[in-house]
Amino acid sequence: PGFRLSVALSVAEGETLALLGPSGSGKSTLVRLVAGLLKPDRGFVRFLGGDLTPLPPERRKVGFLFQDYALFPHLTVEENVAFGLVEARWPREAREGRVRELLKRMELTPHARKRPQELSGGEQQRVALARALAPRPRLLLLDEPLGALDLRLREELLFFLRRTLKEEGVTTLLVTHDQHEALSMADSLAVFNDGKIAQIGTPQDIYDRPATRFVADFVGTTNFLPAVVT
Repeated sequence: PGFRLSVALSVAEGETLALLGPSGSGKSTLVRLVAGLLKPDRGFVRFLGGDLTPLPPERRKVGFLFQDYALFPHLTVEENVAFGLVEARWPREAREGRVRELLKRMELTPHARKRPQELSGGEQQRVALARALAPRPRLLLLDEPLGALDLRLREELLFFLRRTLKEEGVTTLLVTHDQHEALSMADSLAVFNDGKIAQIGTPQDIYDRPATRFVADFVGTTNFLPAVVT
């Protein structure tokens, strides 16, 4: 009650921008507005000069990957990856070629005929990422994509995920409360606090030159010393 998101934000084409902040600071709300799952009461969402604000989610050409991978348990790995392509009515040859390409990139080719329940958590995460990337979305939204994995697996997949996003060249919004994940993955960071952006910049800039006490306290490990400016 009383929470209001007030944000002006731009993302460069092909860039990975991490939305970093504590729980309840507005990160996921912003992603849902971009996806069309929520409607803004003012403002707009634009991409490559076009206004997405009035469009329903299915017409925005946006890919999703959330903490709950929501894989279809009755479909094989390759059928899960192909799902969006079937819905978009890709020709069969193009569809099969795109699925083969992604399975190879995600190191999933040996698992193509398996069901999700036969895979490890990390393998399921890669299937979900491949499914999100398959239709070549204009924008990819990642909401705590590694949150369901244990620490060792998250470390393994972190740089795999970054490499994949760069190879695909897809513009990405990454929501996380994990500063290590944000600093490792992102080209730029937007630090959220109470529905507003406290600071935006490169990971190095924000780590070395925090603009506010909140940013200094939230990003990295900081010692605060009382002082008098003379």
